[in-house]
Amino acid sequence: MASAASVTSLADEVNCPICQGTLREPVTIDCGHNFCRGCLTRYCEIPGPDPEEALTCPLCKEPFRPGSFRPNWQLASVVENIERLKLVSTPGSDEEDICQEHGEKIYFFCEDDETQLCVVCREAWGHRAHTVRFLEDAAGPYREQIQKCLECLRKEREEIQRIQSRENERIQVLLGQVATKRQKVIFEFAHLSQFLEEQQSVLLAQLEKLDADILKQQDDFDVLVSEEISRFSSLISELEEKNGRPARGLLTDIRSTLIRCETRKCRKPEAVSPELGQRIRDFPQQAIPLQRKMKMFLEKLCFELDYEPADICLDPQTSHPKLLLSEDQRRAQFSYKWQNSPDNPQRFDRATCVLAHGGFTEGRHTWLVKVDLAHGGSCTVGVVSEDVARKGELRLRPEEGVWALRLAWGFVSALGSFPTRLALGEQPRQVRVSLDYEVGWVTFVNAVSQEPIYTFTASFTQKVFPFFGLWGRGSSFSVSS
Repeated sequence: MASAASVTSLADEVNCPICQGTLREPVTIDCGHNFCRGCLTRYCEIPGPDPEEALTCPLCKEPFRPGSFRPNWQLASVVENIERLKLVSTPGSDEEDICQEHGEKIYFFCEDDETQLCVVCREAWGHRAHTVRFLEDAAGPYREQIQKCLECLRKEREEIQRIQSRENERIQVLLGQVATKRQKVIFEFAHLSQFLEEQQSVLLAQLEKLDADILKQQDDFDVLVSEEISRFSSLISELEEKNGRPARGLLTDIRSTLIRCETRKCRKPEAVSPELGQRIRDFPQQAIPLQRKMKMFLEKLCFELDYEPADICLDPQTSHPKLLLSEDQRRAQFSYKWQNSPDNPQRFDRATCVLAHGGFTEGRHTWLVKVDLAHGGSCTVGVVSEDVARKGELRLRPEEGVWALRLAWGFVSALGSFPTRLALGEQPRQVRVSLDYEVGWVTFVNAVSQEPIYTFTASFTQKVFPFFGLWGRGSSFSVSS
């Protein structure tokens, strides 16, 4: 049996010079070269620049007459034998290249029907008016489209991989924070356990003292009651004896006896003195320091588990001229009177805002903002990126590097891409702002009720600053840790 390599070599010798495929219905022209009948027919139908010019061979350029085709039956037999050998030497290898209807090799692609065609299919009436190309020619534009799709998909995959990398980093940061919180919980509860043991000892000692005082007063009460019972028992016995005498004996000293009995007042002793009763009633007050200590412990624990207190001072170099800053730079008040403030690149010239000193490039920080809007107006609190617009209009939204809340008279809004009015249990007047730089959280909480207000999620890439804005006569705010 012929090897696959030799069969392939033979097949190359009987290829059509026009379609580069195996000859189909081979014909010979005047110069002796062989072509597929269909390929040569189409070649002859292609108009040249000079209609009168004779046709030339596609290979040697020798002229030939269109009607001089001579079927080459011998070559057709050779081609048929080679095709049979190819199927035997490589069984199943060309099944996908063979037309299922005609058994011919597929060379063409119909753009209109998106169908692969053999020579016979190509000459069919249904495809004559269609755009038909050789397979490789038709595949070219699709390869370009596939390449464009691949580029887009690869970019999308890279973006997803970047997101995955960023989120994995955030997860590692969160795991580190959880480990730190775990250590703080163990440490704080160890101290709390020691304190509770001490308080338990103090309270139990006080209860034991109350026990002893109650038992002592019980003993005193028992002695007093016994004495009273004894006295009354004597009087009762005397009267019973007097009552049992004859009339003469009964009347002897009867008046003095009755006066002595009637004037005898019963003392009603109390088992527990008012002072001791008050001490028992006041005992729960002894737990008030413990309650206060527990509250302080919980506040301190929650605070330490959350963020580090930030020492906030307002930066006068950034303050709008309508804001009056206190000497300690921890309070600002709105004024319609412009201050004589020199213009500089850091100062806001249209938005009545001010930034804090320093800024943050890492870590978790928190600060308290007390707002006074007694005369109306509004106050804006949050954080901004370092490159936030200082001149001209300032758009308060995350896309512009601003993550903030607006507190106005009667409502609070989260300044997202579109401002959102928030439904809160009460109007906050003290807001705790917390920043987690690595994770990308800006959190707002009502510092009095501990009610969560809103949380922004961001990806910080540069320094951020605590941000404050004021509007309205008499409006003010102060900052602290």
